[in-house]
Amino acid sequence: MRIYPAVVPIVLTMTVAVLSVAGEAPPLERAISPHQADVQRSGSVVLEGAGAKLVVNLAGGSIVDFHMAGHNLNPLTWTSAGTPGTPFPMGHFLCLDRWGQPSDAESKNGMPFHGEASSVNWQAMPAPENDGKRILAAMSANLPMAGISVKRTISLSATGAVFTVREAVTNTNKLGRVYNIVQHPTIAPPFLDEKTLVDSNAGKGFMQGSPLPNPEALSGVWPDVVFDGKRIDLRRLTTDHNPNVVSCIINGKYGWVTACSPTKGLMIGYIWKTADYPWFNAWRNAENGKPTARGLEFGTTGLHQPFPTLVKKGKIYGRPLYEYLDASETRSKSYACFLFKIPSDYNGVARLTYSAGRISLVERTSKAPRNLSAEVGDLFPTSD
Repeated sequence: MRIYPAVVPIVLTMTVAVLSVAGEAPPLERAISPHQADVQRSGSVVLEGAGAKLVVNLAGGSIVDFHMAGHNLNPLTWTSAGTPGTPFPMGHFLCLDRWGQPSDAESKNGMPFHGEASSVNWQAMPAPENDGKRILAAMSANLPMAGISVKRTISLSATGAVFTVREAVTNTNKLGRVYNIVQHPTIAPPFLDEKTLVDSNAGKGFMQGSPLPNPEALSGVWPDVVFDGKRIDLRRLTTDHNPNVVSCIINGKYGWVTACSPTKGLMIGYIWKTADYPWFNAWRNAENGKPTARGLEFGTTGLHQPFPTLVKKGKIYGRPLYEYLDASETRSKSYACFLFKIPSDYNGVARLTYSAGRISLVERTSKAPRNLSAEVGDLFPTSD
């Protein structure tokens, strides 16, 4: 069971794209004039285009709202216990320099769960030069205990509602160090209910509650695991969230995850390069017999343990459990996210492809699938 402290959260960045069903234009709420983000007095950065609106809370750097124009449902409504006006994890937050708990010694020195990124204030920066097609924003944060700085660039299409995020992480220490970065998008009610379906191209995986040093000894293949002798379908969450966290490797050039709410007629999804984020981590939480949160997490590790345990273990399924960042080294990683309108009887996603600037999704059904598709452009440019 993972516990989120009331103080010291974590930040994760999210990228989102608002898309429409093939052949259907995204709804138009109003024309956008200046192609730039609005930094409000409340401490939020707001990006708004003709197809979508995105809000980032600079107190912790969390993406707290992303919704389509004309469809005000925000899937990222989850929040942890925290004091308003202070940094704490919400919506889509960033786990940096770690995923999970610090060691006992690090905890005594003040290192928070999931690292410092969502427990510090972020600073809005001048956005990169506009090309007239995107709404751009930039922000940064310094993590003093970790000796790490992070710069985030967000790009939202001014017309088509495509949103990407690129984060550059720099080791400001005079010595190299191990670290991890995990994106933590978290869906919650009213988008999340008992009928919400989560799909991914995740492969082999294990339950975080399995005993160390070899938790992978009890393996499954997404979306199925065996818990207490029973087969559990991880696509769904109803009354019982066990197993609470399951971590899987991603095969192929891109990793992806989607969450579909047929009840609400909406899908949110993420896509990233497997070379950047080789692990997918599914957190599930239910309270009082109702689903309250689902983490659609992807990152550089799949073991929810302090660094001494990660270094000793090294790899699972041949995939590293941490990365090394040399002194003064900077490493950049990107991801993208999208929204689709879906019908009330939609069955989830069987396959997602990204090629020639287009995302295409095939429905998970034995009948004739209803395909979704949208032009999104270059989601992963080689440079900003």
